[in-house]
Formats: sequence, structure tokens, C-alpha cells
Amino acid sequence: MKSQDSYSHRDAQSNMPAALRVHNISKVFESPAGRFVALKEISFTIQKGEFVSIVGPSGSGKSTLLNIIGALDRPTFGNVFIDNVDIFLLNDRQIAQIRNNLIGYIFQSYNLINRTTVLKNVAIPSIISGMGRNERNYRALKLLELLGIKDKADYKPVNLSGGQQQRVAIARSLMNNPAIILADEPTGNLDTKTGQEVFHILKMLKNKYKRTIVFVTHNPDLARETDRIIYIKDGMKEKEEVLIK
Repeated sequence: MKSQDSYSHRDAQSNMPAALRVHNISKVFESPAGRFVALKEISFTIQKGEFVSIVGPSGSGKSTLLNIIGALDRPTFGNVFIDNVDIFLLNDRQIAQIRNNLIGYIFQSYNLINRTTVLKNVAIPSIISGMGRNERNYRALKLLELLGIKDKADYKPVNLSGGQQQRVAIARSLMNNPAIILADEPTGNLDTKTGQEVFHILKMLKNKYKRTIVFVTHNPDLARETDRIIYIKDGMKEKEEVLIK
């Protein structure tokens, strides 16, 4: 293993297209209590097909950074490029389209809708994008089959185990064939064995299907199974570590 900055890493893989480029991202919160700098001048590049983990202590800015990468929040300064699109130059409607079509989300708490079926939960991104019913149901069932839970399609999420619910969330994240998958502590609510199973699904998506994955985690053992670790501390990028397998 060795540590190196994002520019030398990018130079070493200059023949690979970038899925994500973060340039000088800063986030400042103003309040009556004062000014708080949550992120300060963070830059890095993630290539297509990379599995990159972001680690750091609680309060380091990981979630704020992921929210900006995922276009759920705007930076105070800086740029985020997804598939070479500078997303914060777009209007709100266009940003919403980017969120739905280019970004897949996997959350620690699953964020599933318990009043409807697993199948419809998976299909939600394609409903928003206007995909026809037959096509979206076919695609959702294929994804559930890929993840080993096709037999749960007509269940409500509340009737599934935590690991099964996270598989539903992974299937939903893939529904619109996104450019990048953002996984925010996806194993955090799971026991060790189930967490490993979910993590190995993510590795399968990277290795077999060449998915680009950004994985926020507190688990150093899982982080070391990814391609590269970006360390965040006190709102700044502390270092990057390329993991040579």
C-alpha cells in the first residue's frame, strides 16, 4: 500500500475516464452562534469502476461531503463534476434529474417505504424518470433476482430482515443505471455477518459490473478491502491511500 495525493493518482490512471471529480469543495454554515466551516477545500477524483472508501471520525464532515457529492446539498465554494457535468451550474430541476438518473443512493437506515411492496420500492427512481410500467417491473425483478431476493418482491419491507432491506436499497440504487453509487454507512445497522454479506454485494457490483462506488464507513477492515481510502479529518482531506491488492 502507499499514500499519494489525488493528482498523482489521476495522472497514474489518466487513460481511465473520471466518474466523479470534486474540486476545492468548501461548506460554511452561518448561524447566530457563529461561523462553522464543515468542509475546507477538498479535492479528489474517482475513476469509472473504482470502489473508494471515505473514512474519518464522527463530525469530520463525511456525511456533509457525501450530501454535496450526491447533490442533496450545495457547497459554499467549489465544484462537483459527475460524468463531466458541473452539477452546481445547473438549475434546481436539472439537479433533481441528475440525482435521479446519475446517482444511486444506499443509506444506513435503508429509507424504504413500508406501506408499499419491495418491487415498488425498487422501481421508485424509474417511476420518477417516467419509465413504462412493464419495463420498470421487469428491470426491478431482474435486480431483485441478482441480489437473491426476487421471492420477496410482493412483501412489505417491514417484514424483511435488515440484510434483506439493505439488498432492496441496493437494488433501488441500481434502477436507473447510475454513473455512481453513494453508500453512506450501508453496513452500520447490520450485524457483522450480514454487514459482510452486504459489503460483498458491493464488491461484486464493482468487480463483475464495473460499478463506481463511494463508500462512507467507520469500519477500517471494510475500508481496506476497497481500491482506495480517502481520509477526512476536521473537514479537510488528510490523505489518500491506494490499496494494492
